[in-house]
Amino acid sequence: MEVLFVLGLPPLGALLLALLGARRFAAELNVGISLATLVAAGLLVMRVFRHGSLLVWHDQFLVDSFNVFLVALTAFVGFTTALFSRPYMRIEEDHGRLNSRRLRLYHSMYQIFMGAMFLALLTNNMGLLWVAMEAATLSTVLLVSLYRTKASLEAAWKYFIICGVGIALALFGTILLYFAAEQTLGREGTTALLWTHLNAVKTHLEPHVMGLAFAFLLVGYGTKVGLVPLHSWLPDAHAEGPTPVSAVLSGLLLNVALYAVIRCKILAEGSIGAVLPGRMLMGFGLLTAVVGAFLLWRQRDIKRLFGYSSVEHMGIITFAFGLGGPISNFAALLHMTLHSLTKSSIFFTAGHASQTAGTQHMDDIRGLVSISPTIGWGLMLGSIAILGMPPFGIFASEFLILTTAMR
Repeated sequence: MEVLFVLGLPPLGALLLALLGARRFAAELNVGISLATLVAAGLLVMRVFRHGSLLVWHDQFLVDSFNVFLVALTAFVGFTTALFSRPYMRIEEDHGRLNSRRLRLYHSMYQIFMGAMFLALLTNNMGLLWVAMEAATLSTVLLVSLYRTKASLEAAWKYFIICGVGIALALFGTILLYFAAEQTLGREGTTALLWTHLNAVKTHLEPHVMGLAFAFLLVGYGTKVGLVPLHSWLPDAHAEGPTPVSAVLSGLLLNVALYAVIRCKILAEGSIGAVLPGRMLMGFGLLTAVVGAFLLWRQRDIKRLFGYSSVEHMGIITFAFGLGGPISNFAALLHMTLHSLTKSSIFFTAGHASQTAGTQHMDDIRGLVSISPTIGWGLMLGSIAILGMPPFGIFASEFLILTTAMR
C-alpha cells in the first residue's frame, strides 16, 4: 500500500495541478502533495525496517534497504524544495518573469518529475527503469526552459540533445542486457529484465555481452550523472532554469541516475568476475572530480558555480562506489546524502540572494549579511560545508573515501 501511495501521489498531483495550477493556492497544493508523498515514504521506510525487502505487484517493484533510503531522501528534498518554491516563484511572478500559465506548467511538471524519479528507484524492471529516466529527462527539459528566454531555451535544448544521446546509449545497453538474460533465463518476456531475477543468475550471464552492456549503460546513465566528458549540460541547466529546478536536479536526479549505474554494476561484476566495472567507475569518477574542480575557478555566475560543484561531488561519489567494500559504499551513501541536503539548501539561499541582488553575477552580490542576515549566513555556512571543511559531515565522508582509497 505504501508503494502505491509513493508512486501514485505525484502523477495524481500532476493531474490536479494541470487543472488548478494557475490558481493562487496552487503552490500550497504542491506543498501538500509533496508532504503526503514524504509521509508515505516514511511509512515505507518503517515497513522495510520491520519486515525487510519487499517484492510487490508480481515482482515488478522492489523495495530494499538501498532504494528505500534514496526514496526517503528524494521525498524529503522534494518537499523542502516545494516549500522553497512557494515564495520564490511568487516573487518571480511579481517581477514579471513568469505568468499563471507557466506556473501551472511548473507545478504539474514538478510532480511528474518527482513521480518519474520514484518510479526509477522502485521498479525492479530494468526496461521500466529506462522509461522512468526518459520521463524524468523530458519533464525537466520543460522545467529548465520555463523562463522562455534565449539562454534558457538554449540550455534546455543542449540538455535534451546531450541527455537524449545518453538515454539512447542506455537503451542499447538495456537491449544487450536483455540479450544476455535471454540466453540464461530463456524467453520469459519482460520478466527477463527483472533485476532480482538477473541478480540470482548473474554468474551465469554471458560475460562478454555483459561487459559491453555495462559500458553502454555506464556512459548512458553517466550522462545524467554528469560524468565527464558528457557533463556540459549540467551547469547550463542549473544557471538558466528556475532555482527550485536547480535544487532538485543537483540534489535528486543525479543520485537517481547513479543508482541506476550501481544496479548495473552489481550485475556486471557478478557476470564478468573481475574488478573492471569498479575500475571504470573509479576512472570516470576521478576524471570528473578533477575536471569539475579545475572548472570551478573560472565561474562568475553563482548558480553555474554550484553546478560545477555538483559535477565534482558526483565524481567523488562515483569514485567511492567504484572502490567497493562496506566502508567505501557507506562513505559514498553518506556523501550522497550530505551533498543532496547541503546543495539543495545552498541553491535555496543562492536563489534568494540572486533575487535580492537582481543578478546571478557573483561580483554584484554583496552585503548579504547586513541586508538579509539569514540568507547571507546560510549561503556562507552552506559554501563552507560543501567545501568539506570540518566539522561539517562532508568532511567525514571525504575523509572516509580518502583513507579507503589509500588503504
